Amino acid sequence: MKRSAIIALVVAAALLVVLFSIPWFIRVVTDWYWFEALGFQVVFLRELWTKLLLGSVVGIISFAFFFTNLRLAQRGLVPDPLVVTFSPNVPKVDLTQMLRRVTWPVSLAMGLMLGLSGASGWHLLLRLLNATPFGVSDPVFGRDISYYEFVLPAVHAVLSLVTGLTLLALFIVVPLYLLRRDIVVAGKRIVIERSAEVHLGVLLCVMFLATALTTFLVRIPMVLYSTSGPLFGATYTDLTMRIPLMHMSWVISLLGAGFVLLGIRTKKVARNTIAAVVAYFLVAGVGGSLLPAMVQKFVVDPNELAKETPQLEHHIAATREAWGLNEVAIRDLSGEATLDLADIQNNSGTIKNVRLWDRDPLLQTFRQLQEIRTYYDFNSVDDDRYWIDGEYRQVLLSPRELNTASLPTRNFINERLTYTHGMGLTLSPVNQVTLEGLPHLFIKDLPPASSVSIEVTRPQLYYGELSNDYAFARTGQPEFDFPLGDSSAFTSYAGNGGVEVSSFLKRLFLSARFRSFDALLTEYVTRESRVLYYRNIRERVAKALPFLTWDSDPYMVITDDGRLVWILDAYTRSGRYPYSEPLADGTNYMRNSVKVVIDAYHGSVSAYITDPGDPIIRTYDKIYPGVLLSLGEMPDDIRAHIRYPEDLFRAQTALYTTFHMDEPDIFYSREDQWQIPVLARSEGPRDPFLRHIVMKLPGESQEEYIVMTPFTPRQKDNLAAWMVARNDGDNYGKLVVYRFPRQSLVFGPSQIVNRMNQDTEISRQISLWDQRGSEVIRGSLLVIPIEESLIFVQAIYLRAEGGRIPELKRVVVAYQNQVVMEETLEQGLARLFGGAGAVTPPIMTVDEVLADTPDVAAASIADLVRQASNHYDRAMAAQRAGDWATYGEEMQLVGELLRQLREAGGGG
Repeated sequence: MKRSAIIALVVAAALLVVLFSIPWFIRVVTDWYWFEALGFQVVFLRELWTKLLLGSVVGIISFAFFFTNLRLAQRGLVPDPLVVTFSPNVPKVDLTQMLRRVTWPVSLAMGLMLGLSGASGWHLLLRLLNATPFGVSDPVFGRDISYYEFVLPAVHAVLSLVTGLTLLALFIVVPLYLLRRDIVVAGKRIVIERSAEVHLGVLLCVMFLATALTTFLVRIPMVLYSTSGPLFGATYTDLTMRIPLMHMSWVISLLGAGFVLLGIRTKKVARNTIAAVVAYFLVAGVGGSLLPAMVQKFVVDPNELAKETPQLEHHIAATREAWGLNEVAIRDLSGEATLDLADIQNNSGTIKNVRLWDRDPLLQTFRQLQEIRTYYDFNSVDDDRYWIDGEYRQVLLSPRELNTASLPTRNFINERLTYTHGMGLTLSPVNQVTLEGLPHLFIKDLPPASSVSIEVTRPQLYYGELSNDYAFARTGQPEFDFPLGDSSAFTSYAGNGGVEVSSFLKRLFLSARFRSFDALLTEYVTRESRVLYYRNIRERVAKALPFLTWDSDPYMVITDDGRLVWILDAYTRSGRYPYSEPLADGTNYMRNSVKVVIDAYHGSVSAYITDPGDPIIRTYDKIYPGVLLSLGEMPDDIRAHIRYPEDLFRAQTALYTTFHMDEPDIFYSREDQWQIPVLARSEGPRDPFLRHIVMKLPGESQEEYIVMTPFTPRQKDNLAAWMVARNDGDNYGKLVVYRFPRQSLVFGPSQIVNRMNQDTEISRQISLWDQRGSEVIRGSLLVIPIEESLIFVQAIYLRAEGGRIPELKRVVVAYQNQVVMEETLEQGLARLFGGAGAVTPPIMTVDEVLADTPDVAAASIADLVRQASNHYDRAMAAQRAGDWATYGEEMQLVGELLRQLREAGGGG
């Protein structure tokens, strides 16, 4: 090959690299704009410079390594070169000479590829340099857990690089030597030219050394992640047989390196290499599998519990430590408590906050009643708690987000300039309904109007769960704000979010990033305009804080001054904690170390450390100084709404079903294993009993916001215990398990559901509704702890045939072996614990009924309204006083008046 052809090939390759680098460069520049606007420059620069430095070092070393080996393999003259003729009219080509000429570009290409690959390990380097001790040692080697978390991955990566380089070099130079006839196979003999023998001997020696170091520094410590026995971690067989055999194998690898060096000196590299490889595989391969299998079968299996008891102790202790289960407080319940009216009265705060509305039916109702325009969408419903008009209330809320995919006309002006944001939210109490069975709304409509003490002063949602497109704000085109009768209200963005389009160069890069000529050419975008991108809150936090993982349920909070902010729970995870039980994805250490707050209007991101004792987050705090704030810096009105994250609680409860047993013999036999209750119905939420509740815990003096899950014994239906995670004040993050005595029988969810299904009155009514064409929707079964006992509540919804709005029609209440179904929770409790029988009380005041159903407010029924209002007020006063008999009498009168109201209003 001529020199000019080689130069042309190199130039073409360089042009291709530049061409493919342009999109990368555009993304880097526009990402820098975004990080700079967000104030997270250190995250961007630390990653970028570490990647460049590490990639350059690995690339240069790889280039030098390959170039040196290729030049060594091609030194000297070839007395009998391999010549190839492609055509009679084309001169013969000396392959050895041609390969000599491509040594430099091949080495450069290999260095470039390995440099790019090596740059991906940038986080390993930063974590290694800023490692924080755990203060806990593994029980086998006595190393701090930080070795496995920070040091071992980096060491493994370096040794993998050395091994990979050496193998690649061997795969390249051996064929090259064969081509040059420096290696000749003659019958059963292999003849190797002396310089080639030395070269190959050195590479093989490096290979043996790398294998020895990998075995000693990586494979032996990783035995602590073994899954070969009845536990996760090193078993008896691993400790007594596999680890000693691994020590033998790395010693043999070292001896093999020495044997190859001896072969270089005695000119017997091939023979010595074969002998070393055979010895290594006899010990590491045959011995490493056969001998442990024999020990397991003949020594361990007949005596497994006795042999594995120490390892089971390590497994239990490590799992409880890694998952925070060692901090779970245990409270034993008597199991003999019975409830009466006094208990219901003492827990009135719990009763008032029983969540009758399930998320799915409520979301369907919100979408039908409050989306208002097709381009608005409610994506999810979240639980929270607020002080409303002096009462601690649990509420359900859903942000009204913009869905640009539903715009009637989709073009650049509409999607990028005009329709830029969602508007407000809908908020309702968890247990109030209108007479029509619809949720009562505390905050509703456009612009958001509030009937309680919570106000929304900045309702625009520029950042949310559905906001996944870029938008230009503060442009010459007015932004649609909300519909206003037959017209529309418009606004202009006054926030500080996004990137200023302050120069033509910025605009050029941003237009290239979005692949939009309209963004470059439109006259609506000026130097004062701002472009908002990474607006989806999950994408936003993942970009800003790439070292964290995220909970699946972000939630919105209304601040005291009426702003809307998102809270996202962030985790530090690891799969490298020795002996700790992993999840299906390999995670065996998890902490909710950070909570992130995103302003829905400005897009600002604030990250607060919630677990300063976590060594992983302390390491990241050193890597990215100034990015993570202390929890004390979180505003009080936002901190009042933080909650224990569901994904972590879900994992902890699943593990606790087994790891509450801390005695090895009980753990081994699974004598007291629990399970999270399951129901026969497959539809509904994946965790039907994981619930947020405002309740008064046994032994506590006031209600608080908790998340709870019940437990039943494995393959049994009665309740064994229930776990809560506390959310309020100084008790935030505390886990408590309330256990029932093992000898007591406490009905579990499946048993209660069976009793509901067997109740003739309930079955008859549900069958009647089904026959009339309505769809009956059974809500989630709520397990409500009261004192040291439990009540069960299930809402029954109806959806008309062909309809889309579920209406709450009945509430089933169960206590011990009693089951009743009434129109309200209060009515059901009155039947169970004494007082009035079946009544039909409203769950809203009459004034609220009139506000939600103005057609009823005719002058002809004003007297009935006033009477109903007076009786209802007296009923509520009796309820607060715990006078359930008077409450029932007053509600009977209200029921009669309401029937008259329906007749007067034509509702039949």
